[in-house]
Amino acid sequence: MKKNLSFLAILIAPLVEGHYIFNRLIVNGKSIGGEYSYTRRNSNSYFPAFTNDVVNSNDMRCNKGAKAGNTATYTVEAGDKIGLKLFNNEFIEHPGPGFVYMSKAPDSGVVNYDGSGDWFKLWESGVCRGSPGQDGNWCLWQKDRIEFTIPKNIPPAEYLVRVEHIGLHEADRGRAQFYIECYQLKINGPGGGTPAPLVKIPGIYSANDPGIKYNKWTSSPAPYIMPGPKVWNQS
Repeated sequence: MKKNLSFLAILIAPLVEGHYIFNRLIVNGKSIGGEYSYTRRNSNSYFPAFTNDVVNSNDMRCNKGAKAGNTATYTVEAGDKIGLKLFNNEFIEHPGPGFVYMSKAPDSGVVNYDGSGDWFKLWESGVCRGSPGQDGNWCLWQKDRIEFTIPKNIPPAEYLVRVEHIGLHEADRGRAQFYIECYQLKINGPGGGTPAPLVKIPGIYSANDPGIKYNKWTSSPAPYIMPGPKVWNQS
């Protein structure tokens, strides 16, 4: 029996290699709490959701099973540098873009809600150099986190902070891999900005968007077109 289990583990290992979860919070270079301390816990572990599973589903907001109500909210300041780190010291080992979206809490002021309100794209990362067909040309390749700075003029409030990486290695077959998590942050600051454009999730992507159904395997891959809305122009 032990031999059979060992053999099964060998077979399974390549299938999960490169899968990951964003569930650690870093603030100004310091690790805050533990895994899932401020991250809504998804039910599909480190496995991705595929295109047809999520693009038209409410799971597109925070991932499968990631519900409101059981996650703490951490307080940060406008201008802080935020890191959304992978669990277990893993690295991003799939080619593809990364994004950060944010949704301000509804009128109650508390971010323990379902994400059905307005969202805006705060940050994105795509190809740094050369062809999208080369994995190492993607800016997030072999990174262990997504990092961004909270704008000084963001309206102070509680926010759902949605981090997303899209693995494109099977996207040509309609199987882009979506790695999504939502953090809960309360942001203090002077405000004054007006985030835009505002969008609803689901609704930011369709299965046939050129940045979702993308073929990186051709001899000359097309220039990559970022999916979703424009990043908020804070100027």
